[in-house]
Amino acid sequence: MNRFILTALLCLPYLANAAPPERLVIGAEGKKGVAIVDPADNNKVLWHHPIGAVHDLHLLPGNRILTQDGWAKIIEVNLKKKVVWEYDATKINRGENDGKVEIHAYQRLKGDSTMIVESGPGRIIEVTPEKEIIKELPLQVSSPSPHSDTRLVRQLENGNYLVAHENDQMVKEYNPEGKVIWEFPVPLFGKDPAKGHGPEAFGGKCFAAVKAKNGNYLIATGNGHSIIEVTPEKEVVWKLGQNELDGIALAWVTTIEELKNGNLRIGNCHAGPDNPQIIEITREKKVVWTFHDFQTFGNALANTLVIDGKRAERLRTALAKLGSEASQ
Repeated sequence: MNRFILTALLCLPYLANAAPPERLVIGAEGKKGVAIVDPADNNKVLWHHPIGAVHDLHLLPGNRILTQDGWAKIIEVNLKKKVVWEYDATKINRGENDGKVEIHAYQRLKGDSTMIVESGPGRIIEVTPEKEIIKELPLQVSSPSPHSDTRLVRQLENGNYLVAHENDQMVKEYNPEGKVIWEFPVPLFGKDPAKGHGPEAFGGKCFAAVKAKNGNYLIATGNGHSIIEVTPEKEVVWKLGQNELDGIALAWVTTIEELKNGNLRIGNCHAGPDNPQIIEITREKKVVWTFHDFQTFGNALANTLVIDGKRAERLRTALAKLGSEASQ
């Protein structure tokens, strides 16, 4: 065999798992902080900001990060580590006799309003930059819990809200008026529930759901250790199970993202130091890329963002400029 062809074939596994050189990973883990790391440089930490408990994470225009600092407080922080906006649900838009409140999901919307999902009160609100409520709709919750009414919630392009109800073990889609137009109980597939957070646990405590390009729903089942694809008619047509990826065990499956090429990128939390925290796979369940960093992040990395392309290049440029200014 031609030695050049042989060399190319030997390099195929590496190329299949290679990431774009500009790629950056942003991760948020309670007590460890929110950090931007460079996978191409041995996960070098390019930026870090300490935070408390956290479940949600967004990169906003202008390279500002929307995350949280404790279960009731949302913060928007710039690269200079200045908090430029915050919302404390224990102090804002609350009455003296209101009960406990926690926040596990939020999203910056068009027009600079912010969607905030309050567990405990069981409601979705939208607030102005001045923190005035401009919209409110109640959530339909069967087993109320200030800590577990929801995990991630996203407003869809059509204005509906896709809600992962953790404690109810249910995904619901609400229309803008608050009516449930679709719901799906996370199945246990005949397996008994088991307590815990790691691979040994089991349940239907879903963490996130997104609408796929084909109109189906992709659900990260949390301690169900899986991703399932469900049709609007509520048929499970695809499933990634706990031990289907070679050499990888899934634990608390958190985030789910469908990429432009059809691949899926998932978060793998509480899986221990021997398993990756982010995994990209094809629909044929072939691993394309993984991220593993137990030094910057640990076993409770609940939410991550993988930044590629021009967006990553702009963020790299901004971080480099910041570092240059700091050294002057």
